[in-house]
Amino acid sequence: MSKIGFIGLGNMGGPMVSNLIAAGHEVRAFDISVEAVTRATEAGAYAATSGADAADGVDVVITMLPAGKHVQSVFLEDDKVMDIVAPGSLLIDCSTIDVVTARAAISEAEKRGLDMLDAPVSGGIGGAQAGTLTFMCGGAETAFARAEPILRTMGKNIFHAGDAGAGQAAKVCNNLMLAIQMIAVSEGFALGDKLGIDRQKLFDIASTATSQCWAMTSYCPVPGPVPTSPSNRDYEAGFTVAMMLKDLLLAREASGEVDANTPLGAQATDMFATFAADGNEGLDFSAIFKHIAGT
Repeated sequence: MSKIGFIGLGNMGGPMVSNLIAAGHEVRAFDISVEAVTRATEAGAYAATSGADAADGVDVVITMLPAGKHVQSVFLEDDKVMDIVAPGSLLIDCSTIDVVTARAAISEAEKRGLDMLDAPVSGGIGGAQAGTLTFMCGGAETAFARAEPILRTMGKNIFHAGDAGAGQAAKVCNNLMLAIQMIAVSEGFALGDKLGIDRQKLFDIASTATSQCWAMTSYCPVPGPVPTSPSNRDYEAGFTVAMMLKDLLLAREASGEVDANTPLGAQATDMFATFAADGNEGLDFSAIFKHIAGT
C-alpha cells in the first residue's frame, strides 16, 4: 500500500480520500477548509498543515483542485510540491483544468524525474462516494501503469486517453456532449408537456427509440421516470450547474485554441451561464429543464 498526499478535499476529494483509506492506503490530507480536513481525519487520514506538508514523505500526491492556477500554485509556486517530493514519485492531478496547463505541469514533472498524469473524473459526487468514478488519464504509459491500481480504489472505469493533456481533452469533449444532450432531453420533455403527453409515456417511448441517451435513461431531468435522478430530489446536486458551466467554458477555450466549430456548445454555455447567474449555481445541472420550461 502507498503513502499518499491528497490535496483538495471538497465534494469530490473528500469521498475519494475515504475510499483510498478503506483500501488500506495511508493518506496525508490537506485543504484550505479546516472542516474538510476534519472530515478527512475522521475517516482515518492524517491532517497536513499545507499542500507542501501533505507531499512530504509520501510516494504519491493526488490533487483535486478548482482550476489550472491552483494546480500551478500547488505543484510549482506556493507549495512547490515538485521540489518537495522524492525523485521518482508519482503525481496524479484529478482536477478538471485547461489542457495547456496540464501539459505544462506534466512536462515540468518529467524534467524532474517524476511521473505525472492528468486524470480528471466523471461520475459526480455519487460516483466519488461509491468509488465508481471514471478516470480519463493523460501521460506516459509508465505513469499510467503505476497509477491504475490506485485509481481503481476510487473508480470503476480507468482509461488511458493518450499523452499529456489527453485526459483533460477527453473530459471537456465528454461534458460538452453531455450538456448538449441534457438540453435536448429537457427541450423534448418541455415540448411534451405543452402538447399534453404524459411524462412517463414519453419516457417509455423515447428511452427505447432513437433519442435514447444517458441524460434521459439514467439522469432524466423531469421528476418521475427515473427515481434516482436529482429531479426527484428538488435537483439536489450530483454535478452542479457551476461545475458544468466551468467545463463548458474550458471546452470553449479549447475550441478556440484549435479553431474547432462547436456552435451547439456555444449555445449550451450561454444557457448554463444565464441559469447560473440567476442563482442556480448549486443545483444539479439537470435543473436546466427549469430554465427551458420556465418553471
